[in-house]
Amino acid sequence: MRDDVLGQPHQIADALWRVEAAKVPQREATGGLMVCGMGGSAVGADLAVAAIGPRAVRPLRTVRGYEPDPWVGPDTLVLCASYSGLTEETLSCFEAAGAAGAPRVAITTGGPLAERAREEGVPVIGVPSGMQPRAAVIYMTVAAIECAAACGAAPSLRAELEAAAGTLTALAGDAGEARAIAEALHERLPVVHGAELTAATARRWKTQINENAKSAAYACELPEANHNEIEGWGWVAAHTSPAAVLLSAPGAHPRVERRIELTAELIERTGVPVVRVAGRGETPVDHVLSLVMLGDLVSIEMAELAGVDATPVETIEGFKRRLD
Repeated sequence: MRDDVLGQPHQIADALWRVEAAKVPQREATGGLMVCGMGGSAVGADLAVAAIGPRAVRPLRTVRGYEPDPWVGPDTLVLCASYSGLTEETLSCFEAAGAAGAPRVAITTGGPLAERAREEGVPVIGVPSGMQPRAAVIYMTVAAIECAAACGAAPSLRAELEAAAGTLTALAGDAGEARAIAEALHERLPVVHGAELTAATARRWKTQINENAKSAAYACELPEANHNEIEGWGWVAAHTSPAAVLLSAPGAHPRVERRIELTAELIERTGVPVVRVAGRGETPVDHVLSLVMLGDLVSIEMAELAGVDATPVETIEGFKRRLD
């Protein structure tokens, strides 16, 4: 797992090449881009939306479930993302989107999704096999960004993606920050806060701590959390052993920046430790991908501290078997 995360800087160029090789049509879609997926295969869409941000000119939507939005049709590009190609929710969305006449693209390592896509002439973006699905986050994110550009929902961010490799390479050589954050979170209940661009990365931190460190963790989004969640911090501090993580990136709304500061102060007054983490680099793509990589490394360090293997997800696999 650690090797896969440290390989993220090099995965960017490979991911771009794989999208090119799939020959995704450059076709205007007034309905924008809809990405259908679950778990680690869906998070790339959330991160792509965060990186694109206000540069989007058409809707960008992530669907986690068995059916695409009811308005999907010929004017919406649908990207069906399933690392294994076996995800039943995504397969259901693939069929429903096709029945609605929507243009489709698949991203997968194979399985029924690839088979059905090729039978129906749908472009397939291949992903390297042998990873845990959550470790393919760069491939899923790049595919979503490139598909957004292909359908005219956003400008091309290819230059930012290529430049982000250098930012991630520098981060890969600095193991100290991830270890220090993991030590601050060890044997505590992490609550990861994000806002605007960092909201999606906060959810990624949460799910990586769940799957890699085998630990409960939660994510919340500002400013919404200031209207409800902050009322509960006194109880949480008295009855559990929590820790708060606040993710930030340049370019946030000034009032959001003020809210981040006040939220940190409020939580610290309850005696709960607060960890502040900022995105690295110069561009929104840098900020998103650097926070993703750092969070992935933190979760692996937490697994080491807890003495657990970060790679297998036996509870998830057992649950899937019970569904069969």
